[in-house]
Parts: sequence; C-alpha cells; structure tokens
Amino acid sequence: MADLKSFVLGRIRSVKYAFIGLYRLVSQEHSIITQLIIAGLATIAGFYFQISTTEWMMQIFSIGLVLSTEGINTAIEEMADFIHPDFHKKIGLIKDVAAGAVTISALTALIIGIMIYYPKLF
Repeated sequence: MADLKSFVLGRIRSVKYAFIGLYRLVSQEHSIITQLIIAGLATIAGFYFQISTTEWMMQIFSIGLVLSTEGINTAIEEMADFIHPDFHKKIGLIKDVAAGAVTISALTALIIGIMIYYPKLF
C-alpha cells in the first residue's frame, strides 16, 4: 500500500511541475505568446466559419503540435545556453536545428489552416 501511495504522490508532483513549466513557458516566452495569439484567432475563426468536427480535430492537433514543438525548442535553447553560455558553433547548430523543427510544425499548421479556411473564404 505504501508503494501505491508513493507512486500516486510522485505522479501528482510530476503534474504539478508540468504545470509550473507550462506557466513559465506561457508567461516568459514571446514566441509562445505569439503562437497562442494565432491559436486564439484560429479558434475564433473556427467558431465563426462553423468548421466541421474533423476540421476542429486537425486545427487542435496543429495548435498542439506547434505549441509543443515551441516548448521543446525553448527547453533545448535554455539547456544549450546553460551548458555553454558563450557563442559556440556547435551550440548554434543545435539551436538552429531546434528552431527548424518549430518552422516545420508551423508550416504544417499553416498548410492545414489554408486547407480548412481557403474554401470558406473564396
């Protein structure tokens, strides 16, 4: 029974730390704030154009993909800066590749957004 209690308390602490990380990400990272504004506008557009359930699923997935990738990118950049605060060519490459991953997810979301909203606009 003690093992189960310890397991449950450990999971509760993990969730607590995850929400602390989410709060820090949303309150301190300008790129996430920008992405959240875009996500909010897309959500408003979804209600305005009454998109289908499938379109909502794709839109929500796209928003989650971009925000998650942005969070991972931020974590990689913070870790790289902690490990090597001065300029280093390899650290620059690592940060560029992480930013490239965000770009891929953002372009994917943009294409999905165009597929959803272009027919409704024209």
